Amino acid sequence: MPTARNFFNEEEQKLLIEAIGKAELNTSGEIRLHLENFCFGNEVKTAQKVFTKLGMHKTQERNGVLIYVATLSKKVAIIGDQGIHEKLGSEYWEKLVTKLIEQFKGASTGSASKALALAAAIIDCGEQLGKFFPLKSDDKNELSNNISF
Repeated sequence: MPTARNFFNEEEQKLLIEAIGKAELNTSGEIRLHLENFCFGNEVKTAQKVFTKLGMHKTQERNGVLIYVATLSKKVAIIGDQGIHEKLGSEYWEKLVTKLIEQFKGASTGSASKALALAAAIIDCGEQLGKFFPLKSDDKNELSNNISF
């Protein structure tokens, strides 16, 4: 049974980390990916707790985005910090989650197509962040691009 830590193999995890780096090339925004086995209760509320636990609310422009996936519970949430949420609103996040869930359901039993779908969602987030929070000459990577578990 795949757990959160081995839901994606090493190559797929590398692909996802590279997608985060690529997504952040044109924005001062910060994107994190968090995987865990179970989500008991509401996935958005759980994602908000993880967001705080990871210190994502401490970015200078309040423009962090968390993509939360509970692998065994089959729940997904994408949330943005105050700065980006004010620009994009709930509708954008809800559409992106719906699309990602549809792609996960339509994916073959292997995780490769799920990794590609997730990487595409990460890139999409980066494009949206770039519209409102373009990369600055003095930008620094405020949060790790590594997947958290």
